[in-house]
Amino acid sequence: MILPVEIKQFVNDGATFYVSHSGGKDSQAMYALLRRHIPYNQIVVVHAHLGEVEWPGVVQHIQSNVDHHVNIVRAVKKDGSEKTLLGMVEERGMWPSSSCRQCTSDLKRNPIMKFIRHDVRTRQTNPQKIAINCMGIRAEESAARAKKQPLRFNESESCNVRDVWDWMPIFDLTTTDVFQVIADAGQKPFWTYERNERLSCVFCIMGSLNDLRHGAERNPELYRKYVDLENRIGHTMFMKGKEPVYLEEHIGIPAAEPTWTG
Repeated sequence: MILPVEIKQFVNDGATFYVSHSGGKDSQAMYALLRRHIPYNQIVVVHAHLGEVEWPGVVQHIQSNVDHHVNIVRAVKKDGSEKTLLGMVEERGMWPSSSCRQCTSDLKRNPIMKFIRHDVRTRQTNPQKIAINCMGIRAEESAARAKKQPLRFNESESCNVRDVWDWMPIFDLTTTDVFQVIADAGQKPFWTYERNERLSCVFCIMGSLNDLRHGAERNPELYRKYVDLENRIGHTMFMKGKEPVYLEEHIGIPAAEPTWTG
């Protein structure tokens, strides 16, 4: 990994690098690379916890593969109670979609940025108040992501008391590269990658059929909740052309009869 000139200057200026860690392969590889190039005291690890819709064991996996304290953040409502994906869906009467990913903005990005704003304000080792928001986004993942800028000044989060930059350190890595970085660090990816293609919510709207089936097999109670909620609000996560496809029909596993027996 060769650090961009701008990043080298940020390191010299004492910037804090906030590593968003989901527990997935990209986050794990990103942290492993940054650990080699960024001073220890300038790295902060943040995990946006997704509650019951997150794969069990993710937090423990992150903690066992980083040298830093893991700051766990959660989305909260105005009344201070926890905001959850299923609660959001029930209130709106709609699931998120690929074009309206409220789950990402409300449950991940917003809590992480709230943490960054607070932390950079109190961090005495960062006199210029520079925050680098590090994300494990890669160009290979999609045509839309390939068009992103790997390093971008975040105008909406910056103000006269802080400068926030969004940085994608592994933007040019392939999936093969990512797994190799993890192996080179003497680590293994989260166990679901033995079968899953990606790691996010157990039943992610962006998940492949394979990943969704695996989620249903290993998390039958959560699967039942999703199916019940779909039926209750009359709205589904998936479409086939212009027709809605309910989760049970989409993945072909009856909610009352999970197939996994391991």
